[in-house]
Amino acid sequence: MEIKRSGSQPSSQGSAEYFTGTVRVDRLFDAAEPARVVGASVTFEPGARTAWHTHPLGQTLVVTYGRGWAQRWGGPVEEIRPGDVIWFAPGEKHWHGATATSAMAHIAIQEKLEGKVVEWMEKVSDEQYQGQAALTDSGPVETVGRLR
Repeated sequence: MEIKRSGSQPSSQGSAEYFTGTVRVDRLFDAAEPARVVGASVTFEPGARTAWHTHPLGQTLVVTYGRGWAQRWGGPVEEIRPGDVIWFAPGEKHWHGATATSAMAHIAIQEKLEGKVVEWMEKVSDEQYQGQAALTDSGPVETVGRLR
């Protein structure tokens, strides 16, 4: 048995290379081999979000605080709230973060595949974040309204 005491692991700032805005990452666990699961609590200030990314074995988010948005490539921007559990399938391109006016925190759980947990891609544009651009396989397509 191993107990990691609350506050025993340092918080880190989300890298500007992979996040827009102020993001704090608190690692919760990183299971030892042969287990593959890792988890973190991630806090997004209003307007903060991830870049587009995928996970080789998928990702589960459990929203613990505030209001946020999540979007998979080709889908609408969806509101997420405390208690919501979001599943992104393996290789599914997506992003998630706080709304423009509310902070949001979630627990992120994913598995490593050959040591890899995430593949980062381009940043989410302001138009994509605000739900003003619909996404297709050929890229953004402007729409008339918001997608929320």
